[in-house]
Amino acid sequence: MDTLVICIDRDNDLGEKAKVITPVIGRGANIAAAVSLATVDPEDSDTNTIFGGIRILDELRSLGVDADIVSFAGDKNVGAISDKKIADQLDEFLSIQEVKSAIFVSDGAEDESLVPIVQSRVKVDSVQRIVVMQSERLESTYYMIKNFLKDPKILQTFFVPIGLALIIYALAMIANQPQLAVIGTFFIVGLYMLLRAYSLHEKIAIGLSDLKKSFRTHQLSFVTTITSILLFVIGTISGVTGIWQVVNPGNLGYYGLIPLLSLFIKWTVLWYAASAFIYILGRVFDRIYNKRDYQDLVVEMLFALSGTLLFWSASSYVLSITLTEQGYVFPAAYFAYSIALAVMISMAGIYFAAVQKRSENEEEPKIPDKKEKRTRRNETIITIDTTDDENDGGAEAVSDTVKVNIGNRKNK
Repeated sequence: MDTLVICIDRDNDLGEKAKVITPVIGRGANIAAAVSLATVDPEDSDTNTIFGGIRILDELRSLGVDADIVSFAGDKNVGAISDKKIADQLDEFLSIQEVKSAIFVSDGAEDESLVPIVQSRVKVDSVQRIVVMQSERLESTYYMIKNFLKDPKILQTFFVPIGLALIIYALAMIANQPQLAVIGTFFIVGLYMLLRAYSLHEKIAIGLSDLKKSFRTHQLSFVTTITSILLFVIGTISGVTGIWQVVNPGNLGYYGLIPLLSLFIKWTVLWYAASAFIYILGRVFDRIYNKRDYQDLVVEMLFALSGTLLFWSASSYVLSITLTEQGYVFPAAYFAYSIALAVMISMAGIYFAAVQKRSENEEEPKIPDKKEKRTRRNETIITIDTTDDENDGGAEAVSDTVKVNIGNRKNK
């Protein structure tokens, strides 16, 4: 195939609204999918994206170009999860179809953020944005506000921190602790802003998605992940309560920031290390069960052990020189021995990783077998009239029967 027209539905309106399973391959199937989406939600711009891609496909074919069209959809949780699903669908399609170049079709800047993902897999000759001409009435302030309040992405971004702040303030007022209301509100809103700023919410969403997948597939990592989370929470509580017992809230400045931080690290680092080891161990068992390589996880465990040893010894040594009156003793020689042992463990991890990489490079490349196109269940047959408008009047019109997958896409 010379050119592939790629239509992107990043927030999966095709699946959420029209129950169409992606990828949707072929001109007739895309017409049927666009009609299904337009029937459910005439205002959705993804319908115009698909029809715009079909127009580009017809122009290419009129020039004699060997071209086809395919539509990919992501997930309602726009971000890393939706992008990963689109990338997986694209990889699956390219594994069964050889494509020289592609034309990327979208309805705005949000979908166009996936251009680098597509470019990393196939050459992109052009990026086409389909802009819908709106009437003056639709552009009114009422319509904009109405759609603003209906968009779940906007609701989650702006209304979640406001809602959390109001709930915390209300609970603090019920407990007759107004000072806690202000502190709790600032803490929760600040934490939420940090999560959004560093895209940590996407990593949390991916972790929850992996946890659900491990539960459905009955993997050991489901139990070990929950155990890891509990150990992390218990370790944090242990560190906070330990500091609370040593110092009084009014005398925090007497000890200083460094000793208190060292206390927290000393009481929590072993809990955190156990949490990390349990989590990685569950992944190791899952890979062994699925007959996959797990050596990279062993390297991670070695580096985690090295880091744990460094943090514990460093915090112990700092406490021995800052809180001597509290009975903390940790000679400098022990600290030096800990550093040496940590370096040796790290070198073992580096050597293990180098051996694994060398063995992978020595393996002969395997020629992938051609995958047969799999049939899907829940297929709805729709008849699409593909007769050329310029066809001679005496020619008999022919209708093509195409299949559009209707249902929920199953996770691999």
